[in-house]
Amino acid sequence: MNQTERNQQLFDRARAVIPGGVNSPVRAFKAVGGTPRFIQKAQGAYMWDAAGQRYIDYIGSWGPMILGHGHPAVVEAVQRAVAEGFSFGAPTEREIELAEAILALMPSMEMVRLVSSGTEAAMSALRLARGATGRKTIIKFEGCYHGHADALLVKAGSGLATFGNPTSAGVPPEVVQHTLVLRYNDLPQLEAAFAEHGQDIACLMIEAIAGNMNFVRATPAFAKRCRELCTQHGALLIFDEVMTGFRVGLQGAQGVLGIRPDLTVLGKVIGGGMPLAAFGGPRAVMEQLAPQGPVYQAGTLSGNPVATACGLATLREIAKPGFYEALATKTRSLVDGLEAAAQAEGVGFSADCEGGMFGFFLLDALPQDYTTVMKSDGARFNTLFHGLLDRGVYIAPALYEAGFVSSAHSENDIAQTVEAARAIFKQLGRAA
Repeated sequence: MNQTERNQQLFDRARAVIPGGVNSPVRAFKAVGGTPRFIQKAQGAYMWDAAGQRYIDYIGSWGPMILGHGHPAVVEAVQRAVAEGFSFGAPTEREIELAEAILALMPSMEMVRLVSSGTEAAMSALRLARGATGRKTIIKFEGCYHGHADALLVKAGSGLATFGNPTSAGVPPEVVQHTLVLRYNDLPQLEAAFAEHGQDIACLMIEAIAGNMNFVRATPAFAKRCRELCTQHGALLIFDEVMTGFRVGLQGAQGVLGIRPDLTVLGKVIGGGMPLAAFGGPRAVMEQLAPQGPVYQAGTLSGNPVATACGLATLREIAKPGFYEALATKTRSLVDGLEAAAQAEGVGFSADCEGGMFGFFLLDALPQDYTTVMKSDGARFNTLFHGLLDRGVYIAPALYEAGFVSSAHSENDIAQTVEAARAIFKQLGRAA
């Protein structure tokens, strides 16, 4: 049985018992076509599918695997934790240690609450912001994804700074009636929203480097104005750093931009691949949470002892001197190589990166908002995606997702990736 047949067989089985055959939509390859690869194992910078095909992995479990798969120190920590118990439903010392480690690295946070997923962290931070301010209205931006909580599954309304519309069936319009959706990096619209609704705004939530538009940065001026307007109007500024936290730098996107948010949402890297996320901020705000305050939040598996062991071991490794400098150098080498290969073949291409996170567009210039991102050529991306996959390089099976480099990627891995891309750029260049 060949590679495609084995994966197709598994996909057929999966679709009989799991909606769409996957437990998270993007895995289904619906955007790019073809058969999803069912992964059997991973080690270092590589994954192997059920047919035994090896891939250089630039998904990294969508960000967490900053050390690569199966890092010895992390594996050892998890094995020790497993031997002690899977879950207790009671406090553990390791929860304190992980919280202390996070707070030591993130100056904007004085207290932190551990949860199990990025969605849970974002929806809890939103509830906390509303409880702390006594207000209802929230601001989010087109192209920024904050998990699948109802109030955040919303697209832009029909006019300037209007309230949004649900983007999913099952979300009543009444649930998003207090969610304002604005254009990313649009200063005039941001000003207009606060001018009209400022006294009602509980919080502004933003991916300061958006990884769900592929890779789009908030401009320094835009991020600074978000901070100023929130302060001026008594709203809380929430940085969603589920993707960027400890991925673009040791202090996340807020460290890159030099902006201090009121609340920060973390995930992915802090769990090292285990289900773990967190949200945190100033003591005065965090103490509004139950059992100390009136804002309720709870979770049976929050602070799970195996997940905290995995996350703590990961944080200890990435905090070592020189880690991010080496990681950023690798990522920049990949991005520069891809840009040069595309330009040599006359293919419109732009790319950007920070730390171990990168993104690229089949566009001549980097976009600054979701509308521009949507102008990317989906058919050409699909050709690139499948061409890389066939050559043993696994990037995200979607046009609008960022990529990730780990410390386990070698110079040879990056060189192989660039050469694989060069062959496909030649095809795209001839087709143009």
